[in-house]
Amino acid sequence: MNADTTPDMNAFRRAGLANGLSAYLLWGLIPLLFAAAAPTGALELVSHRVIWSLLFCAILLAFTGGFKRTWQIVGSGRTFWLLALAAVLIAINWTAFVYGVETDHLVEVSLGYYLNPLISIGLGVIFLGEKLRPLQWTAAGFGLLAVIIVGIGLGRMPYLSFTVALSFGLYGLVKNKVGSRVGALEGMTIESAVLAVPSAIFLLILGAQGLSTFTGFGASHVIIILVTGPATAIPLILFSAAARRIPLSWVGMLQYITPTMQFITGVFILGEMMSTTRWVGFFVIWIAVLLLCTDLIRQSRLKR
Repeated sequence: MNADTTPDMNAFRRAGLANGLSAYLLWGLIPLLFAAAAPTGALELVSHRVIWSLLFCAILLAFTGGFKRTWQIVGSGRTFWLLALAAVLIAINWTAFVYGVETDHLVEVSLGYYLNPLISIGLGVIFLGEKLRPLQWTAAGFGLLAVIIVGIGLGRMPYLSFTVALSFGLYGLVKNKVGSRVGALEGMTIESAVLAVPSAIFLLILGAQGLSTFTGFGASHVIIILVTGPATAIPLILFSAAARRIPLSWVGMLQYITPTMQFITGVFILGEMMSTTRWVGFFVIWIAVLLLCTDLIRQSRLKR
């Protein structure tokens, strides 16, 4: 029997698929958490997200005995500085994401996450010397057309889409350079620690000026802010577990769950308006998604 079809391998992949689905479903639900955090602004919410993520990761490290591994990475030189750069990029991504939610531009943000695979492909060509296959070129063309159409409908460049897609694409590129030598928990702990000092300073300044929204809006609001910590860490840990267990092609297709949920949330739950031009733009990006998924399936079959 082929090793890929043994019961153990099937169970291994089913566990990976469950982890991946859980991660992307949780990421898809996060906009509802951020919307519930109003009136907390984007920078304040991201700062709280950093602080409580760091605390949550530290608790997990205490239970898993990961502090020694984390300190080794901190003293590793190049790897640490790559993680510091990754921290800055993910902070930009988080801020744009939260700002999009609080200003009723979640649909525009979802377009960015649809574009992210195309951005990642482009970065791979530029920085890693990768070659594009014909379907990837076609998908990239449809992605560019979708941005132009959505931009026409907005009357401006969809800057939130670009910020989200480019920051996360560059984040993925930096993490690719880090490689598998850094675990998801250790990496996230270091990234959160890098951002913790400026985040704490910002929150202290807000508090000193009487502008903090952490308290004064009831116990439920405090709980929502605290939950942003585990809500940030848990999906990333699940994703890391999935990436080690299932083929990359599966991961590539699962990633479209999140922007689809964000799109549905923005339109049908948060009530964002969709003009005809925007519907056409998203129809075009969904064609690009279909082409990319077709290419991933084809390549997976060829490898098998």
